[in-house]
Amino acid sequence: MSQKNTCSAWYLYIIRCANSHLYTGITTDISRRFAEHQAGGAKSAKYLKGKGPLTLVYTEQLTDRSAALKREIVIKKHSRQQKLLLIEQYQLNCYSER
Repeated sequence: MSQKNTCSAWYLYIIRCANSHLYTGITTDISRRFAEHQAGGAKSAKYLKGKGPLTLVYTEQLTDRSAALKREIVIKKHSRQQKLLLIEQYQLNCYSER
């Protein structure tokens, strides 16, 4: 009997559309999911279709799906200004680590 891998990390991500709208989602594979959104195919979020080019502006690793869903709810309740501040702090941290 095979056991499902329950140790995979989950990620929360924020995408900026060409019109500056922000989209928040969760996934286990950011590269794959972002490519799906960019392709605009059947697996892309309806919200993002026709709003490209898209830019991945924020990622956050979480321990499991439950934690990712809870964090997604928190982020989606943030005001636009709060999300922009979160993105700005994230990008500053990324650039300072280089």
